[in-house]
Amino acid sequence: MSETEKRTFHEIGYWIDDFLCGTVLNSWKVVWVVLSEDGVEFFKRKTDNTPKGMIPLKGAVLTSPCQDFSKRTFVFKMRTAKNQDHYFQASHLEERESWVKDIKRVITCLQGGRKFTRKSTRRSIRLPDTINLSELYIKMRDQEDGVKELKLEKEKRVYNHCFTGGTVVDWLISKDKARNRHEALMLATGLLTEGFLQPAGDLSKEAVEGGAESAILDDPDALYYFADSGFFCEGYSSDEDVILKEEFRGNIIKQGCLLKQGHRRKNWNVRKFILRDDPAYIHYYDPTKGDENPLGSIHLRGSVITAVEFVPEAKRYDVDGNLFEIITSDDTHYFLQATTPEERKEWIKAIHTVSKTGK
Repeated sequence: MSETEKRTFHEIGYWIDDFLCGTVLNSWKVVWVVLSEDGVEFFKRKTDNTPKGMIPLKGAVLTSPCQDFSKRTFVFKMRTAKNQDHYFQASHLEERESWVKDIKRVITCLQGGRKFTRKSTRRSIRLPDTINLSELYIKMRDQEDGVKELKLEKEKRVYNHCFTGGTVVDWLISKDKARNRHEALMLATGLLTEGFLQPAGDLSKEAVEGGAESAILDDPDALYYFADSGFFCEGYSSDEDVILKEEFRGNIIKQGCLLKQGHRRKNWNVRKFILRDDPAYIHYYDPTKGDENPLGSIHLRGSVITAVEFVPEAKRYDVDGNLFEIITSDDTHYFLQATTPEERKEWIKAIHTVSKTGK
């Protein structure tokens, strides 16, 4: 199946896709996972057209949380009708819950002889045909003029890269996208139903599951996040409880998986990157082993970040576009690759801002 076909299905709601860690040949690997109407396909890279494998969901049993791995968190297991076990690990709790919910829906549909489809948001909440939710979402994600992502603390948990339902409503009204709060709630519900926004925290999740007319709550305690953001939730800790290393004290600005070229062998590996400000650091991790021990860090103060078209000493088949380079103040060069031009642009902008403002 071509990338265009995968993208089309994703937009109309038959597929969900993302990077997850999975067991492939009894070892943990980072794979690009696509959920279809009858199974789970996994790819080595997001841009690959042919999957490495496919897990049929008809007759499958899903287990979450899965406790088979004592040192791994956010793991869930799929057991096929032929009693084959497949394990996947999400990057945070909300991501796992989202995957588990959608996979269960597919399994239920297959058991009843039905297709997994999403109800029409426009019919259910009567959105005008002139409303383009994709364009609206892009404007909301604008770093200068969009909805601001914050670090919020609720009930002894810290939610990073999120915002309140009231913030969304206020923004829609201020940008003349809605005439009143009721209209704004209907628009926000459309964005939530189509997967552009995701609930974070018990209050917002209960509203979604409750089936109310407005799934978005105009409430300062109801939290949400952008589907493609670096959102994650963590338990509460104070400086009296935990003494953090100085370079980990900054707020997390962005996180996600990128390809990184090694300095010695010049080979390319998927790494999870976490960008922090003040002090300006970006840490990178083996995504199959969690976020406790980084493989390395880059001090970004005074660094230069730029898009590049090729990498010296790299074979042409190793990389295929969306490259960028970080040159540190001590003249160390790091070459990274994003999956799309948009993703590369976002990373360059975020790293550049931190390198100028962080210490």
